[in-house]
Amino acid sequence: MRQPIIAGNWKMHKSIAEALALVAELMEKLPNPLPAEIVLAPPFTALSAVRDILAGTEVALAGQNACQHAGGAFTGEISASMLKDAGCTFVILGHSERRQLFGEDDALIHQKIKTALEHGLKVIFCLGETLAMREQNRTAEVVRRQLEAGLQNLTAAQMENLVVAYEPVWAIGTGKTATPEQAGETHAFIRGWLERAFGEATGAATRILYGGSVNPKNCAALLAQKNIDGALVGGASLIADSFCAIIDSTHSSCSE
Repeated sequence: MRQPIIAGNWKMHKSIAEALALVAELMEKLPNPLPAEIVLAPPFTALSAVRDILAGTEVALAGQNACQHAGGAFTGEISASMLKDAGCTFVILGHSERRQLFGEDDALIHQKIKTALEHGLKVIFCLGETLAMREQNRTAEVVRRQLEAGLQNLTAAQMENLVVAYEPVWAIGTGKTATPEQAGETHAFIRGWLERAFGEATGAATRILYGGSVNPKNCAALLAQKNIDGALVGGASLIADSFCAIIDSTHSSCSE
């Protein structure tokens, strides 16, 4: 059985004080025991403070990005080892906002994935198509290209520390969501590609998340899809009640 993951990507929101208040509220409202692996990705400035609040809990911490270089004269960048030092066990890489707004291409994302894995971080690898690509029936082509480029030359052992997150670009922050059937179809395609690329066992064990305007109203139907193993949540992760409702939905919805 694949353990579901619910990850909250806070993006460029929350001061340190606001982050601490949100985590404190989450700690009061999270179900016990947790029905899924929970990952929080606050902004870099709040990582250490949030780490201290999470100490002794099962909730994991993630960076929202990392540099492809291990260290050096790269002003404004954050290395994988710095994220680990701040308490992170995960890092989000390849997010569509990094691709679309900051020009990160498949080759750069591959370098970042390799560096993060080599430095002991688990990777949430994001991919997905734009609305134009979907309307041109190019979803499978685009997702295949991103998988091939991002995961090239990785071993089955490295894949044990990688989670794929399918996020259709047209659904991120727009209020639009892929239907459960649309999401399920693409997740099945990703699963099949992973099985062919890394072997049936690795492909079957790799967790695949859905992201893109996930909220308490649509999460159960999405998570009920056979190959959807959790969610990468944006805006709804900034509100404790909404995030907890999504987490609660994994009790009955996530598949074995």
